[in-house]
Parts: sequence; structure tokens; C-alpha cells
Amino acid sequence: MVFLFRQTYLGFTLFILRKARKMFFFESIPWQAWVAWFVVLGALIGLNEVTRRSKAGGITFFIILPIILTIFVWPNTATGSTGTWFHWVKVYSALAGCLGFMAIRYFPRVYAKKAFLIFPPAILAINILEACIRDFQVGAMGADGIVDGVYMLSGSWNWMNGIAGLINAVTICGWMGIIISRDKAKDMVWPDMLWFWIIAYDLWNFAYVYNCVGDHAFYAGAALLISCTIPAFFIKKGAWLQHRAHTLALWMMFTMAVPAFVTDSQFAVASSGRPAALFIASALSLVVNVAVLIYQVKTIRKYRLNPLKDQLYTRLPAFQEVLLENATAPELVEEEERAFSQPGH
Repeated sequence: MVFLFRQTYLGFTLFILRKARKMFFFESIPWQAWVAWFVVLGALIGLNEVTRRSKAGGITFFIILPIILTIFVWPNTATGSTGTWFHWVKVYSALAGCLGFMAIRYFPRVYAKKAFLIFPPAILAINILEACIRDFQVGAMGADGIVDGVYMLSGSWNWMNGIAGLINAVTICGWMGIIISRDKAKDMVWPDMLWFWIIAYDLWNFAYVYNCVGDHAFYAGAALLISCTIPAFFIKKGAWLQHRAHTLALWMMFTMAVPAFVTDSQFAVASSGRPAALFIASALSLVVNVAVLIYQVKTIRKYRLNPLKDQLYTRLPAFQEVLLENATAPELVEEEERAFSQPGH
């Protein structure tokens, strides 16, 4: 089932790229933009591997570099579409996520206090809420032209996708089961955050970027999302949120330092701005997120679970695979005892 869905996701990605090539979602895409797209994808995946495997790498990219950029670079470069309140909030909230996750990963006393495990879902929900607010804001402004340096067209799609984002935030679950992997990387692993929620997030976030910063969507809506989904499916399963925080922070720092890359360079790709494309992206986002919500509610009711305390998908093979690969022996025993104590087991 997981393999089938991954193949479906890959097929959908290829469908989007084919549509892009036919100028449905985007204007013409020159060959150098395709090269740049794959370079961005590869660089984000590679730097994510550096920052997750090395504490020194994380400190360098998520503490030292942002301080330098904040003082000497961004005040001069963060203009136009990258100088809005949303971009400033987004870069620092992404960095806050990276640092918070590093604290959980590298300081046993922090991880030992289970109250700190509320931080990952909280920072994720805050990031989703920021984007939902922006989608609703664009929907209400009646835009049909250049706003903050990018073309925006307000419509029903903003409201549909804003609702999809709220649903995506509501369906975050299982954070009390977050563990630290037993390998040298000490990844923050969230077994209950499975592939169907990740895909729903990807579709929602792509639609958000396409709605609100459409001219950035070729990179920030496609390459950026795929750069954390590939590691979550094929490199380090269960660590999607960590992959997402790292790649998002790296991309935001880059675009605020070199905004012309996505707006005025030879690599820039403009959104087509077609109402049909905007509607399709947001409608698909809403449908998939509603499907995830329905599945989650059915799971909660069937097994009489508490979504604020319990892990919901412990019976699924994908959950068990992640747990077995990363949990320590005591954690496996604890999870087994918890599973047997749940109603309906």
C-alpha cells in the first residue's frame, strides 16, 4: 500500500511537471531553469544530510550563518516579495524549529522532559497557521496584479486552501511518541507522522505557495517540498519534520540573501496565473486533507483513542517499520505495553 501510494505521488509529481512544461501552471521554462531546479533540489537534500548528521554543521548553518545574514546581508537584500512580514516571520520560525529540534536531539535532559515534546507540533502548527492567514489575506484583498513584487490573483482557491491548511494542522497527531534515533545522527523521529499526512501537507503547501507567491512556486513550491519528502521516504524515514525544518530554513535564508534568483535571473520561472491552475491546486489540496481527516476520525472512533495523548497509527506497518528502526529496547517495550493498554486492541 505504501509503495503504491509512493508510486502515485511520483506519478502526480511527473503530471505536475508535464503540465508545467505545457505552460499550465507556469510560463515557459527554459533549459537553464530546469538545470537550476535540480541543482536546488540536490543542494537542499545534500545540506540537509550535512546538518542532520553533524552537530557542528547544524550550529554553523542554523546559528552562526543566520546571525551574520541578519546583521550584514538581509537588511540590504530582503526587498520586494522576500521583504514581506511573512518571509521574515517564516525564516525565523523555521530557524526556531531547527534549534528546538537540536535541543531535543542533543540534550538528553530536554528530551527526558516529555513536556518539551509539545514544541515540534506547536512550531509546525504555527508555521501552517502563518500560511493560512496569508492565504485568507490574499483571498480578501481582491488582488489581480503585482502585490509585494509578485503577481497575485485572489479567488475561491485562497479560501479553499486556507481551510485545507487548518485541517492539515488539526490532523497533526502522535507527538508524545517522538523519539531520538539510536544511530549516530540522533535524528528526531516521529513514527505517527506517516506518508498520507506528509502528502496532504505537500499538496497544501504547494497550493499555498502557488496562490500567494506564485512566481516562487517552481522552486519553493516544488523543489523545496520534494527535497524533504525524498529523505522522509527513502533516506531517513520518520524524520520528515526535521527534514522540512532544515530545508525550509536553508531555502529561506538563500532567497532572502539572493532574491533575484527566483524573480529576475535567467533561472526565474513565472507562474501562469491561470484561474484553472489555481483552482485545481487548491481543490486537490482540500480534497486530500479532508480525506486524511476522515481517515483519522474513523481511526480514533474505531479504537477509542485520544488524539492529544495517543499515537493513532501504531497498527500500520509503516509506523512499526519506523519504530523498529529507531527505538531503543526500553522504548520498544514501553510502546508495546502502551499498545496493549489501549482500548480496542
